[in-house]
Amino acid sequence: MRRRRNTKILATLGPASSAPEVIRALFEAGADIFRLNFSHGTVADHRACHQAIRALEREIDHPIGILADLQGPKLRLATFAAGRIALTPGQTFHLDLSPEPGDETRVGLPHPEIFAALTPGSELLLDDGRIRLAVTRCGPDFAETIVRSGTHLSDHKGVNLPGVMLPIASLTDKDRADLDFALSLGVDWVALSFVQRAEDIREAKRLVAGRAAIMAKIEKPSAVTALDEIVDLADALMVARGDLGVEMPLEAVPGLQKRIVRTARRAGKSVVVATQMLESMVSAAAPTRAEVSDVATAVYDGADAVMLSAETASGAHPVAAVATMNRIAEQVEQDPLYRGIMDAEHASPEHTPADAITAAARQVADTIAAAAIVTYTTSGSTALRAARERPRAPILCLTPHLDTARRLTLAWGIHGVARVDATNFSDMVEKACRAALREGFASSGQALVITAGVPFGTPGGTNILRLAWIP
Repeated sequence: MRRRRNTKILATLGPASSAPEVIRALFEAGADIFRLNFSHGTVADHRACHQAIRALEREIDHPIGILADLQGPKLRLATFAAGRIALTPGQTFHLDLSPEPGDETRVGLPHPEIFAALTPGSELLLDDGRIRLAVTRCGPDFAETIVRSGTHLSDHKGVNLPGVMLPIASLTDKDRADLDFALSLGVDWVALSFVQRAEDIREAKRLVAGRAAIMAKIEKPSAVTALDEIVDLADALMVARGDLGVEMPLEAVPGLQKRIVRTARRAGKSVVVATQMLESMVSAAAPTRAEVSDVATAVYDGADAVMLSAETASGAHPVAAVATMNRIAEQVEQDPLYRGIMDAEHASPEHTPADAITAAARQVADTIAAAAIVTYTTSGSTALRAARERPRAPILCLTPHLDTARRLTLAWGIHGVARVDATNFSDMVEKACRAALREGFASSGQALVITAGVPFGTPGGTNILRLAWIP
């Protein structure tokens, strides 16, 4: 099951990919972790996908991660009497709380929290930014606006307020119900949508209580402003370029992507680049050259994972999309320039024994051309610090906990194996050598760099570096 790349692939499941045989094909094509999108589908749909993934995991005896992506507070318009209206730039358009179907002059916006946050001069973006409205007058239950751009609007289109901190929690009632369900299934990751502040992460962590890792989706300007605090609290980040590109100027998104990736990497937190990576493959059998370059850029930046959304959830070529992304990542990582970038961007180790050991492990592995770095870990923290180093040698992570191995499927370069922990030094070396042979990371005569903590099985206690040669 060894991949020939370090960058992971996160594939979204949906109508085009929920059958067990398709999930297997996606995994074989290169998917490392699967996303259940709670903005779509039913409880029964998500349960069936979860069961299919776990059945595949048992069959192949290899950990597979599952991420539950919560919908978050989706802000939408109400309906129009005709279902669709025409707008003219310069005309006035009224928003209010009335449940009456709208027309060319007004429509309902059933979100009093939006009206509470508006001021004259505020801008509203509708339908992913296709319609721009400027607020001229507003109150607690209405907003008078002028249409700045856009020509047509239809039922239930989304609403964005760039630069406005909304007085709403990141978890809605639906999210809380979905979270309870996802945790009852035993998902490995929970992604929070429309995070605005660090407090959103604290609230989610309180509810999750360690049963899954938390991923913060960065898609609001306020989240970018609070990025350092969010990185400190979250277990991983997602560069959610869809809404980020609506709420901020499109030309700002590439720079923000690089900033978010680098910030996460310095902190040793996994980071996913997402949205429209191979968008044309929703219908076409091959991507555009620009899409290939987009995926390659994320890999060159050192992202832990790249994500497919509609391409695998509802597209016509889900397996081909994963296979294409797999080939792109493999090709980039074979480029000497890629290795040069990774070597030039090592973050300084923190002043801890674990960082001292993992930094030394990378240097020793480079010097002796080790076949792999083998890390023993309980919580996964040692393996994540090893991944932070972006070593040339692959990282083979041995853990006694299957849930730890599943969470690490998101992290750069880590191949997790759930096995009984070592009991002493000779057992540590023997288990590492057997695992490296069995998983295809080394052959007889090759060297391994092993890191572990003594006493064995103590979380966060990495303090040993050992060299070993495969007999």
